[in-house]
Formats: sequence, structure tokens, C-alpha cells
Amino acid sequence: MYLSQLFTKTSKDSQSEASSINADLLTRAGFIHKTMAGVYSYLPLGLVVLRKIENVVREEMNAIGGQEILMSSFSPKQSWVTTGRWDGFDALFKVPAAGDAEYGLNPTHEEIVTPLVKNFVQSYKDLPFGAYQIQTKFRNEPRAKSGVMRGREFLMKDLYSFHVDQEDLDDYYEVVHGAYDKIFERLGLSDKTYYTYASGGSFSEFSHEFQVVLPQGEDSIFVSTEAEKKGKRIAINKEIYEAGATECPETGAKDFREESASEAANIFKLGTKFSEPFDLQYTDVEGKQYPIPMGCYGIGVSRLMGIVVEALADDDGMRWPENLAPAAVHIVPIAKTEDDDAYKQAVALYKKLINAGTSAIIDDRFKVSVGAKLADADLIGCPKRVVISPKTLDAEGAEVKDRMTGEVTMQAISSL
Repeated sequence: MYLSQLFTKTSKDSQSEASSINADLLTRAGFIHKTMAGVYSYLPLGLVVLRKIENVVREEMNAIGGQEILMSSFSPKQSWVTTGRWDGFDALFKVPAAGDAEYGLNPTHEEIVTPLVKNFVQSYKDLPFGAYQIQTKFRNEPRAKSGVMRGREFLMKDLYSFHVDQEDLDDYYEVVHGAYDKIFERLGLSDKTYYTYASGGSFSEFSHEFQVVLPQGEDSIFVSTEAEKKGKRIAINKEIYEAGATECPETGAKDFREESASEAANIFKLGTKFSEPFDLQYTDVEGKQYPIPMGCYGIGVSRLMGIVVEALADDDGMRWPENLAPAAVHIVPIAKTEDDDAYKQAVALYKKLINAGTSAIIDDRFKVSVGAKLADADLIGCPKRVVISPKTLDAEGAEVKDRMTGEVTMQAISSL
């Protein structure tokens, strides 16, 4: 990608309207554009990152046998009335249609997936399975904030599982837990992510959240220090801590450390809360019918983008892991014209990397100062910044900066 051809532009000034670090940096770097409160458009560089996060999530869902589908964004009012959530789900956008009809703009898909599955499952032989989607969701948040981490429109992965009994659901729940651990590891967040016990509501004793510790996190969690000593990242959320759950569910210890965090994912054992009102049943080997136990497992794809920014950024800008970055290498030629040797060497390196399958950005702008180019490279946050200038060529190499560590080395261009 040649920066001169990119229609978006960077900005050196902090965004006065930005409500968070991620909103400020992503906007300044030209990754997103705010359409209105809680709604963002993803621009070329931002979309590359978003799709990479999406693919990490998809790969881990496929690895546990998840079957990808894509459900509708609209749903009939009656589906929500059936479960009692038409008037009981405050975040539901309600859309009037022709005549007296009304539709729901889906914030979640239990009301859609349950009757859908009913068309295909009759016998115990059809179970278990999990179906997931990665789709835009809509929630009528009263106060959208925190940039892409809490919006009214957002990209989410939601997986729904269907089982013959509670034991089978329990087993699958742990399989998804393991898949989520792998996702956070691949996103560079594993050492900041805590498996957090939360209220199970009317579904079960507990649900679980995957909370990422952040200085400006909107939630409070209580980290089990005893679990940490044993190499586990376990916490309980503020709601159940203040309700009296002051022992770690896994160690029994009462020693906690309060941290600010942001929820990136959650998993629930739904039981038969949705299968019963929709009469979703299976017939067992003896011909008896039973409601199907279900689980749901959500992870905020666009939310993760903001969390990665806030977890890894430094004072100069964003720092992306290589598997998420808009490009692996950001090349900065220090040259005045296309005829300068530094520019020619930079373009040659860019073409070499692209031909080898390595993603790269080259800053081929001539009317931008060297300082601004270097600042933009730090702001955009690609893992490696390669500067080629008359000075580095005199040393027969290029200056390579590791964006994550800040380490700067001189390397031969032929080795890059």
C-alpha cells in the first residue's frame, strides 16, 4: 500500500470529541470515522485489522466444530413476545413497518436461532452441535461511549450450542472456554485477560466473562491473588462480589485485588430457557421427548479492536501484534524525489516484500516532513518500521525499529 494513494489522512491532534484512547488513536490514524454517537465506519487500514481479528475468531470456532451461518438482522415481534423479551429487553431497537407491524433489530439472536434449529432437529442423533455467526448487532445503548468498545452498532461473534443433556452442555462449555483462551492468546491479550465469574441470571448459578484489565476499563473485577499464584487468571465481577460472593469459586481463598477491566466476551449456559417457549425438543432413544439444553457464547469482534489498542498502545500511538497489524512492515524512505537512491531502494524493498507475501506500507509522500512520517508510522503501529535514507545507505543498510519494544537496529536491506 502506497500512503500517497490512501484517501484517508492521519491527524496529529487528539480528537476533542474522542471518549477514549481507542477512539482517539483509531480516528487520528485514519482507521475509523465516527458517523454518530456509538456508530463508526471502518476505513481501509481499520478494516484490514477488523477482518484479521474476525478471522482469528472464525478459525478458533471452526477448530471446535462450529458451523458458520448468517442470520437475519431483523426479527418478528412475535419471536420476542414468545420469550417475554419484547418489553423486557431495554437495548432492543424496535422498528415500525407498514401497517401495525413491528420488528426487532437484533441485539442478540436467541429468538432467531431457536426456531430456526427447530426445523432441523428432531432426534438425539441430530445432537450435539454448535452454530455461530459473525454479524453486525444493534443495541439501543442509553449512553454509547468508549469508542468502538461500546457502541450502538458493532460486529459480534455469537455461537449457540444444542445438547441432549446438561452434562453434554457442561463439557462443551469448557471446550468453548479453551477456544476463547486461544483467541486471547493470539490477540496478544492472554496475560491481561481474566476468566471472570458473573451472575448467571435466570440461566444458571454463574455465567463467565472474559475481562481484559485496562487502566481505563469501565468495569471493576476482583482478581483472585491465590489463583494467580497457581498460574490461573481468575476473577469475580463487582456485581456478585458486592452481593456476597467473597470467595474465589476455584480456590476458596478470600484474597482479592480490585482491577479496572473491560469485558471482551461472555459465555452462558442457557439451559432450556429458550427451547421451552419455542417447543424445541428432541426424541431420545426410548421415544421420549425433552427440551434441548442450550448454550450461548459471545465475543465482541469490533470491541476487541478497541481493547487491543488500549491494552498495547504507548504514548506515540498504536502497537499491533504482527497477526493483526494493517501491514507487517512500514517503510519510510527519506528522499526528496523519486530519483533519489533512498526512494528507489525503498520501493525495491516494498516490491520484494509484497512479492514474497509480506504485507507492507510505504510512505511515498514527498510533501510531508521526515518527523511527520516517523510520527505517522508510530501512530499506525505496524510491527516493524524501516527507514531508508542517505545516511543508512552510507552504512549499507536500513534502520529497523521494533514498534512493540522500541528497539532500533541497523540491518542490511538484503536481509529484510
